[in-house]
Amino acid sequence: MTIKYVFLVSRQGKLRLSKWYATTALGSKEIAKTIKDVSQLVLQRKPKQCNFIEHRDTKVVYRKYASLYFVVGVDLDDNELIIMEFIHRYVECLDRYFGNVCELDLIFHFQKAYFILDEMVMAGELQESSKKTVLRVIAQQDETEAMENAERGWGDIK
Repeated sequence: MTIKYVFLVSRQGKLRLSKWYATTALGSKEIAKTIKDVSQLVLQRKPKQCNFIEHRDTKVVYRKYASLYFVVGVDLDDNELIIMEFIHRYVECLDRYFGNVCELDLIFHFQKAYFILDEMVMAGELQESSKKTVLRVIAQQDETEAMENAERGWGDIK
């Protein structure tokens, strides 16, 4: 299973988070065009329609939570249900970390959303599916960051 990209887009079409794993053949213009095209496809779909779309040589799996669409592009032969479960697991981790996560949490603390995603996916491959493990590592990272900030005299910077 190879994840090509993960991005979050709001109902208004604003990109909130973007992580690309298979960028060797794509330039920045192609990435921007793909985000625009896939976002438009996802945003115009009705709620009762299937959450899987084929776009070029990629299978797009998406899921809507509140005002955000979580979009994942994978190979055509990958299992959609595993990707749906991955999206749900990522949202659960965000929800536990932020405590009822909302779009503003992802805007103001985007680096934490990236850290959580990086703990779950490495080089396009799902590495960790345990919420407890992911959240434990992020908590350790927060402790280390707080200690380093205290050593520098920066206080509690979040």
